[in-house]
Amino acid sequence: MARRKIIKIDEDKCNGCGECIINCPEGALQLIDGKAKLVKESYCDGLGACLGECPTGALTIEEREADDFDEAAVQQQMAKPVELPAGCPGLQMRQMQTSLAKPLQSGEIPSQLSHWPVQLTLVPPGAAFLNNADLLLVADCVPFALPDFHQRFLQGEHPVLVCCPKLDQPGPYVEKLRKIFNSSNLKSLTIIHMEVPCCSGLCHLVKESLASSDPKFAIQEVTISIDGRVLAEIDW
Repeated sequence: MARRKIIKIDEDKCNGCGECIINCPEGALQLIDGKAKLVKESYCDGLGACLGECPTGALTIEEREADDFDEAAVQQQMAKPVELPAGCPGLQMRQMQTSLAKPLQSGEIPSQLSHWPVQLTLVPPGAAFLNNADLLLVADCVPFALPDFHQRFLQGEHPVLVCCPKLDQPGPYVEKLRKIFNSSNLKSLTIIHMEVPCCSGLCHLVKESLASSDPKFAIQEVTISIDGRVLAEIDW
C-alpha cells in the first residue's frame, strides 16, 4: 500500500446515472444502492477517465493511502461484461416493427431502426434481435457521413451495433463480439467503417474475436468516404 492518486466519490452529489461505470474501462466502479461505489482500490489507476462523464461533478481525484494498482487483475476484469445500472429507461431492451412505421408528416422518412439500444457496450450477447440475424457492426461516424444509411443498410430489420474502434477500449469489445459470434447463430456480418485508417480497427476487433475459430457466417466489409460515398464492398 502506498500514497497515490485514486478516485473519490461524493455520494451526496451522485444521482446514480451510471455514466461513470460505463466509462470506467478498469471496472473499478459499480452502482450499489443507487450510488456509484469504488469496489476495489487495486482496479483504479487514478487517471480519472471517468471524471468527464459525471453530470453532477460527484467524482474527483484525491491522493491518499490505497492499495497498489494491479494491472493484471484489471486485465481479467476488462474481459468480463460491463455491469450496467438497472432501472435506466435508456437501457431497456426494445424491438420496433419498422415495416409498420409511418411518416409523421408529409415528406418525412420513417426510421428503419429495429431495436434499442444500439451501442455495443450496452447490448447483451443474448439479445433476441441478434439471433439468426444479418448483423451490422458500424463505426460511430458512419451514419453521420452516409446520408442514406437507414435506407441502404437498415431496411429489412437488420440489427445494428455501433462503437468507435479508436476512442473506446478494445478489450471488452473483443470479448463481447466473441460471445455474440458464439451464441447468436448469425447469418451474416457486415462491418461498416470510415475510410480513415484508424476506423479500420473495427475489422481488427472482429478478426481478434474470431481468432482460432472458423466463422459459420458470411462477412462483408464496407468502406465509407468522408464525403458520404460507398468506396468499397469486400467479401472476406
